[in-house]
Amino acid sequence: MNAGAVNIMTQWIRPQLRALSAYHVPDVGHLIKLDAMENPYTWPAPMVDEWLNVLRTVSLNRYPDPHARDLKARLRSTLQVPPGMDIMLGNGSDELIQIIAMAVAAPGRTVLSPEPSFSMYRMIAAFVGLEFVGVPLDAKDYGLDMPAMREAIARHRPAVVFLSYPNNPTGNLFDEQQVRELIDISPGLVVVDEAYNAFADSTFMPYLTQYDNLLVLRTLSKMGLAGLRIGVLTGSPVWLNELDKIRLPYNISVLTQASTEFALRHYDILEAQAAKLRDHREQLLAALRALKGITVYPSRANFILFRVPSGRAAHIFESIKAQGVLIKSMHGASALLADCLRVTVSTPEENQAFLQALEKAL
Repeated sequence: MNAGAVNIMTQWIRPQLRALSAYHVPDVGHLIKLDAMENPYTWPAPMVDEWLNVLRTVSLNRYPDPHARDLKARLRSTLQVPPGMDIMLGNGSDELIQIIAMAVAAPGRTVLSPEPSFSMYRMIAAFVGLEFVGVPLDAKDYGLDMPAMREAIARHRPAVVFLSYPNNPTGNLFDEQQVRELIDISPGLVVVDEAYNAFADSTFMPYLTQYDNLLVLRTLSKMGLAGLRIGVLTGSPVWLNELDKIRLPYNISVLTQASTEFALRHYDILEAQAAKLRDHREQLLAALRALKGITVYPSRANFILFRVPSGRAAHIFESIKAQGVLIKSMHGASALLADCLRVTVSTPEENQAFLQALEKAL
């Protein structure tokens, strides 16, 4: 790299940012992809044909509706957003997390989350110059360590508390009453991130009308729309009107708006696929628990976390990959995830390929 460019970059790029690594997405090639919590099922052929006809009507020469009004109306009904609450859309939930962090960013302010959790909470806090406070989960069951959470909230008075519900990468649902207590005692926003809601059968959406500092974050990625990058933030207009000032205009393209609205008209198909994946999850959990030498953690998401024998995580991960299956190694991401791997729940055939590869690796 040019030395002069390095000198200039070092002068102007914040040290906190230079210390970070970009979010890494591995090259999949021909591997069975079980590392990113994607829905493996595609749409039925007649639905695809109908969708393509919809896209033919879209005017690419015109800017999209900056407020995505038709799509929001469809989402309000589909997601059962409480009356009086508003919706803001993002280019994936990542953009909405970033908007929230940017809105509260000021010297000396903090963002707080239990950890391990979604890595973007910590990364985005660093992007915008906020201090991040991670509170370790209970080592026994990955539940909330409530004494530690209470103490951290009282000490740091965070501008935002992010709670992944179910939690990524552990897969468990935090206790509802404990989450409600955290909302009560938090001085700033509490964002309940329900990215895996389709597999959890539990939501904080009805509580939006009860708590002035609660926002609920959703994504449609896990239900089979990962390629469209639609994040949905719901909450009081008092909050969303301010956050919307940061959202870049036209952040949801005409193709994304049309495609998402079309998909939501066929929401029964997406729900049926999610139901199948919930059944596959229970079957995969049972098969994993039957294997000797690993610890399998409960899951209410579309992935499963498991721990392999000490010191063997890297070998087992690479062995599974060499057999044509890509999962996610969580070893090294946190002390609480030592020797842990995470696998996405997929079709019976892909789940079986993973199980055979894991048995051989073990």
